[in-house]
Amino acid sequence: MTTDTMNIREMCEAFDVTPRTLRFYEAKELLFPIRQGQKRLFTKRDRARLKLILRGKRFGFSLEEIRQLLDLYHMDDGQETQLSKTYELAERHLADMQAQKAELDEAIGELKAQMAWGAEKLASLAKKKSAAA
Repeated sequence: MTTDTMNIREMCEAFDVTPRTLRFYEAKELLFPIRQGQKRLFTKRDRARLKLILRGKRFGFSLEEIRQLLDLYHMDDGQETQLSKTYELAERHLADMQAQKAELDEAIGELKAQMAWGAEKLASLAKKKSAAA
């Protein structure tokens, strides 16, 4: 990357997203590429924002939460407000993820138990069938 800007194809390749995704984030006012006719040029700022958007989505943050956090960057308080709000949201999302994991672990355990019962039942039926033959 030798230039300060990237076109949409380069952004898609660098971040493994589709052009539609980039246009969607632009429409939601999360990215602000330079427009030259139909051409979009993404700056270092856009790349940094996209990295944060993708990370936020991975952690379960809504686009509105991400937009609000990104907007707090320019508060002139050394990012204290942005970091504080991000931490607060992260705590909530972590608690939600841990609860989901516990539910999933329980469901996996139940499914394994049912599969073990089913395997035993099938083996028993197969044994009866071969003894009858």
